[in-house]
Amino acid sequence: MVSKGQLIYVEHKTGQDDSGRAWIGRANVSKSGRTVYFNGHALKRSGGQGSAGNHYCLETGDEYWVSGVKQNGEDRHWAGHGPVMIDARVVEDYLEFRGLSQLDERAFQVVHDIEDTDGSRFHEIENEPL
Repeated sequence: MVSKGQLIYVEHKTGQDDSGRAWIGRANVSKSGRTVYFNGHALKRSGGQGSAGNHYCLETGDEYWVSGVKQNGEDRHWAGHGPVMIDARVVEDYLEFRGLSQLDERAFQVVHDIEDTDGSRFHEIENEPL
């Protein structure tokens, strides 16, 4: 389970195999811990219902893999490839966590457009009657 303030790894899984867009950043988490608010999305824990991801987007239904960042740096699935976008605001914390002095520019792309997400805007969606 992801906790508030934790460095997280998020990978888009729907239609992407193991090479979907991927990000490292920080997220807000619901009180229950079942919903992760990241980069404009509300990612709800799937409870084992998904085929590739452990969360799904409340708005689109797309599947995402969400986890804490691994200290060994092996966040992306072994069969996946492509750079991981890392929020410029967390680069120093990530380097410290991994014990590194710099990012591998082949593996990471520093981005400045990951937005903070206020979970309150998803309250109505999550509480709609079935």
